[in-house]
Amino acid sequence: MQESKPLARTAMAARLARDIPDGWAVNLGIGIPTLVADYVPVEREVLFHSENGILGMGPAPPPEAIEPWLINAGKQHVTLRTGGSYFHHADSFAMIRGGHLDLCVLGAFEVAENGDIANWATGGNETAPAVGGAMDLAAGAKQLWAIMEHTTKDGRARLVRRCSYPLTALGVVRRVYTNLGVFDITERGFVVRELIEGLRLPEAQARSAATLLAD
Repeated sequence: MQESKPLARTAMAARLARDIPDGWAVNLGIGIPTLVADYVPVEREVLFHSENGILGMGPAPPPEAIEPWLINAGKQHVTLRTGGSYFHHADSFAMIRGGHLDLCVLGAFEVAENGDIANWATGGNETAPAVGGAMDLAAGAKQLWAIMEHTTKDGRARLVRRCSYPLTALGVVRRVYTNLGVFDITERGFVVRELIEGLRLPEAQARSAATLLAD
């Protein structure tokens, strides 16, 4: 039997990128979500948005082509695709709060089986010590997908019955991408849409704190 190998973060981002329909306006949160822009081919039209005031954001530039003033909300250097634009921070949040984004992709500490998401914390050592724009994005985007590793470094499950971290938003997540598979959130809870090669449902269940249902 072939041993399953969890996906690297770049492979997780590439997997999610394949599912974004052409023509969608998409916000990418900090962390793994920012990698998604690197895996949408130039011939596809996906309008990536950054809340600091960019629409039409492209992939990360090579080191020799960095434009020091062009960064995303995570302070990472990015590029601008043909037709892209810059605008005021307030206009950016008007887009978010006005429901003009088709999709937001957020990283998360935990996602609950009812669609609750927790992606910030109050501890001083956490990478996201404040909720920031994620609260606006979770409320304003037409769909929200989460992308995260399936467990913490010490093996604690991130797919849970109820979140233990402070909540970002209630009942908003529709799909979760992890290094073990793709999971839709339905009225029944987590439904497995895809598992990585070689991984069986009981093995994925053993690494989850909520029930995983077969499609």
